[in-house]
Amino acid sequence: MTTKTILRKSIMLAAPRAEVWAYLTQPEKLAVWFHAPKIPLEEGKKLEMYGTDSGDLLIWGEVLKATPPSYLEYTFTIKPMGDTVSRVKWTLTEVPGGTQLSLEHEGLPEGAEAFGLMMALDKGWDGHLGRMRDDIND
Repeated sequence: MTTKTILRKSIMLAAPRAEVWAYLTQPEKLAVWFHAPKIPLEEGKKLEMYGTDSGDLLIWGEVLKATPPSYLEYTFTIKPMGDTVSRVKWTLTEVPGGTQLSLEHEGLPEGAEAFGLMMALDKGWDGHLGRMRDDIND
């Protein structure tokens, strides 16, 4: 299996970059829209995110780069990906009235056998980002 597929998403948020940054790095904010780590996401630290209801380890990796409040990058693995290690890159761009948040999820498995996983990740990111937008823009 090769690993070249990239998922890209972008949303507009009615909040300053520092607030959006907190949603990407702070456990209590991540638990609102995504999954709950036990410690803040910081460069050089392990990434472990747990189900907010189940408490099960769902995502693991390492925070590769954290440049508040503009850029966050970490490796990302979930059980269905097997031994594939992908990368999630977040870019926060200040725009009039708020922040444009862009996501690139790269290094994902591709090919017909991996397409179901790609669809699930694509749909998952849509749902997670929608929950972030709803919480921030309330």
